[in-house]
Amino acid sequence: MRNWLPFNLGRRKLLGAGLAAAGGAALAARSALSQDAAAQHQGHQMSATTDGKAGTSDAAPPHMQAHGAMITVGDVDNERNGFDPTSMLTDWDLGTVSTLPDGRRLRTFEVEVEDKEIEIAPGVMFPAWTFNGRVPGPSLRAMEGERLRIILRNYGSHPHSMHFHGIHAARMDGIPGAGVINPGEEFVYEFDARPFGCHLYHCHALPLARHIHKGMYGLFVIDPDPELRPEFRDVALSRLHGSPENARWQELAMVMNAFDTNFDGENEFYACNTIAHCYAKKPIRIEKSRPVRIYLANLTEFDPINSFHIHGNFFDYFDQGTTLTPTLKTVDLIMQCQAQRGILEFTFGEHADHEPGLYMFHAHQSEFTELGWMGMFEVVEEVA
Repeated sequence: MRNWLPFNLGRRKLLGAGLAAAGGAALAARSALSQDAAAQHQGHQMSATTDGKAGTSDAAPPHMQAHGAMITVGDVDNERNGFDPTSMLTDWDLGTVSTLPDGRRLRTFEVEVEDKEIEIAPGVMFPAWTFNGRVPGPSLRAMEGERLRIILRNYGSHPHSMHFHGIHAARMDGIPGAGVINPGEEFVYEFDARPFGCHLYHCHALPLARHIHKGMYGLFVIDPDPELRPEFRDVALSRLHGSPENARWQELAMVMNAFDTNFDGENEFYACNTIAHCYAKKPIRIEKSRPVRIYLANLTEFDPINSFHIHGNFFDYFDQGTTLTPTLKTVDLIMQCQAQRGILEFTFGEHADHEPGLYMFHAHQSEFTELGWMGMFEVVEEVA
């Protein structure tokens, strides 16, 4: 694509130019610093502590010093965005439940398309196409075997659809001729919830790369029916939202994504749940004694692979989430191509070495980490 900017803001030059220069809020923050304070904020600067030993500068909180304080400067206005990445972690859209004439359970979701400018990093705006006003869209959750009805209303400026990764009829596929609707139109997708697992949905209108990159995607989780698999009943119950067994788990919805802010086919910002470095600035609190389950999906456009790495720990991985036994055991890094997803399970309570504190997680492509895709788990004895 033709470069319409008077300078090259490609991702490989963004760090050299300084992330702060990308937003007015960041510039204001830097100008307010004295020369001495600014020097303390650059790179892996070390300072002397009161006991004479070398240590990191105390000019910023510990979670802000991590990774050499190479994070965006300032804060995103979550209220203006209309969504908060911390709330997104546990904000499951369960729809509304009713009963069909044959006695089966019907779960109905309502989704609206909206063109919306969102802030993806301090002072950096992005012209998104959204499902229900957020990126990623709502995390839809149902139980295996239910009848699902998804009502899509297009209030955007382009044709759109919802394509669900699951089992359904061809006329419900969300591709041109089967559920792509024009602005002002409505379509109802209806199918049974199967198979169980960690799935996703996205717009399948053309050009596909543009519609996905603009933010039209979200998690689609189907919990297993414990009664259908008695040999794994306890495991299935632990995944069933609303069950006492599930309440023990700390479940998190996480979508890896990225943004090409100058539309040159390369991403300038990377994130998990849209906002660059959001979980570095506001770590995710984890209770040490309870297990953690992450529903993770990769919707990054313009890069073939994304990844998830955790520090100081290992996890079991369920690729696609369609099994109740791990497909990988005791790993600390997984890779996902676009639309690949899975479930990660781990705990910080099994090993004596896991003291309370900050544990980093991030993509293991260093470029992605430095451009926004890095966060921290704050492990505590008990969440207040």
